[in-house]
Amino acid sequence: MAVDNTYSNLIHQTFNFPQESFEVKDDELYFNDIPLMDIIKQYGTPLRISYLPKISSQIQKAKRMFNVAMAKADYKGKYVYCYCTKSSHFSFVLDEVLKNDVHIETSSAFDINIIKEQFQKKALSKDTYIICNGYKRQNYKQNICELINEGFNVIPVLDNLDEIDYYKKYSKVDKVNLGIRISTEEEPSFTFYTSRLGIRDSEIMSFYKEKIQSNPKFNLKLLHFFINTGIKDTIYYWTELNKCLSIYKALREICPTLNSLNIGGGLPIRTSLAFEYEYEYMVEEIISQIKIFCVENEIPEPNIFTEFGSFTVGESGATLYSIIDQKKQNDRETWYMIDSSFITTLPDTWGINQRFILLAINNWDKPYTSVNLGGLTCDSMDYYNTEAHTNQVFLPKIDNLQKDPLYIGFFHTGAYQEALSGYGGTQHCLIPAPKHVLIDRDEEGEITTRLFAKEQSYKSMLKILGY
Repeated sequence: MAVDNTYSNLIHQTFNFPQESFEVKDDELYFNDIPLMDIIKQYGTPLRISYLPKISSQIQKAKRMFNVAMAKADYKGKYVYCYCTKSSHFSFVLDEVLKNDVHIETSSAFDINIIKEQFQKKALSKDTYIICNGYKRQNYKQNICELINEGFNVIPVLDNLDEIDYYKKYSKVDKVNLGIRISTEEEPSFTFYTSRLGIRDSEIMSFYKEKIQSNPKFNLKLLHFFINTGIKDTIYYWTELNKCLSIYKALREICPTLNSLNIGGGLPIRTSLAFEYEYEYMVEEIISQIKIFCVENEIPEPNIFTEFGSFTVGESGATLYSIIDQKKQNDRETWYMIDSSFITTLPDTWGINQRFILLAINNWDKPYTSVNLGGLTCDSMDYYNTEAHTNQVFLPKIDNLQKDPLYIGFFHTGAYQEALSGYGGTQHCLIPAPKHVLIDRDEEGEITTRLFAKEQSYKSMLKILGY
């Protein structure tokens, strides 16, 4: 007799499933056509995986959307895709990103060393835009000046009023191209009104006239605008965009070299199978509003720069676990214990309550039940018990873990997790970092895998701790 309350029926009835990147064959989950149970059998769990082709497909998706939107609007400016390196600095990410004729946005001094490494590998050229954001201490500014003096296509984005003095003193080229970051207002839900990043809009005009316009060494090329909560179809976003365009217009009237607008990052990624976001609509609306503004004010349409980080790399990642125990702690709550720690491997879930797509990898034919997921640390916050679309977690029931193990996966975890948890360092309760496997496809489209990092050993941890 067929069972109605199977995990498979739950997923199919709750979501439009299968969908992009996810399908089930023989009651086992496939991620981007990768049979995950085969990967688990080969490498075990806990396990991070990075599916590299997804990085390129996301870049091409964004390029296609912006180019289509510009063609529809008869937009005269160009589109420039930059990758935001802080989302993931790994060499395998940058190697894949730079296959796609893109540019780079940096946020720290060490980023510049990565740029030089990639240049030595001929993965980028001196024509590649290097957009340097963030608050810049001495070492960062020094490294930026080295790139400028070596002839790289660098645009430092000024984050405060004094930063320009360093470039004035130490850059040795005839012209230094600059950007200015506007300090935007935050959403009403924030505990402060104005972003700590950038220069106040009331100071930008006087700053330009005093320190840039009067100095023949500098060209203002780019105005940078970014909303921390991302690109959303809200009155708040469109209001801030229009404020930015008004500043652009005022600057353009006295600064003919200004020709580019950087709208930052903020395209969201799918964190639930119920995720709905009109990517094409949002991109077309942004381009349309900028076009209309420029036509009405009789100024040339600027080149549009974006700095997509999570959008580029987030959906390439997954984190896989085994359920190692089932615990009944009272009449109503069942705990499934994972073979790792959320604090160690998915710090966003613990730090900012981020939700990811969570799916069982096997046993889709089994009945489902409501559970709490617990990590191995002794921290009371090392748990996961709500999904983005519901205040519960449902997974297949467990009968006998020894005979019929259960594996689960968190998906679209490719951005920020390693940097936040401290890759290769000491972890909470000394829970080791998991193996990390890279998955690619060869020229014939066949799946290839390679181990990027072994599970962290006790020797490496003890060495860090001085033993």
